[in-house]
Amino acid sequence: MRQYSPDLTPPWKKPKPVPEVPAEPGLVVEEPGTGFCGAVIRCEAGTVTLEDRFGKHRVFPLEPRGFLLEGQVVTLTRPSAASSATVRPTRTASGSVAVPGARARVARAGRIYVEGRHDAELVERVWGDDLRIEGVVVEYLEGVDDLPAIVADFSPGPDARLGVLVDHLVPGSKESRIAAAVTSDHALVLGHPYIDIWEAVKPSSVGIQSWPRVPHGQDWKTGVCRALGWPDNTGAAWQHILSHVHTYKDLQPELLGRVEELIDFVTAP
Repeated sequence: MRQYSPDLTPPWKKPKPVPEVPAEPGLVVEEPGTGFCGAVIRCEAGTVTLEDRFGKHRVFPLEPRGFLLEGQVVTLTRPSAASSATVRPTRTASGSVAVPGARARVARAGRIYVEGRHDAELVERVWGDDLRIEGVVVEYLEGVDDLPAIVADFSPGPDARLGVLVDHLVPGSKESRIAAAVTSDHALVLGHPYIDIWEAVKPSSVGIQSWPRVPHGQDWKTGVCRALGWPDNTGAAWQHILSHVHTYKDLQPELLGRVEELIDFVTAP
């Protein structure tokens, strides 16, 4: 007769039970071993397929205590047959995987600075959902002349990275010299080639053939309004432009790449 061996492991050394969560399509989890975070798109016998915000797929085994859900360890289980079919997650305006019902993350110490209010409103329009999930706050500057002092005051570091988006960042410009002066391992300054953030919106999205060329020395926004026959009200003109921006497809790729790079920079582990 086999003798029973009691479990002598002290209670405080035993692993605590964790919640079991069905791997329903659209559920966003993180695999802690790799740091890969994505939405469930498929769950098969013993495995789950995740898709990240860039559309990349990874397959992971359904192991106990194998995932993080909102920062908490969970065990994913196979969902009911009715919901286990492959589902393509819906997308945010930036093209990343939407997270239905997701709560905003507590704001990170890191920040993204943009040049002005219009820049901030455009970033919010397209990347707002992503930024809230990542806990990234966007603040706006009034030009870049004071950027060295602002960066020095912010004191970027490993746990508080700073990203800056600059208009008209071209070689030899004042903006490029300021950017070079403040860039470091923990502060990244990127920019687009356009004179103003308005130009980063595709003309076709606004219903015009192209953005007008404004003579040097003339206020660019005012010149655009006059050339297009719009009322001489730049605030109203911007609201008209912004109302025609619905997704990343309405923006020029030179802006898209820079904003995505800044988000990755300030959220890097």
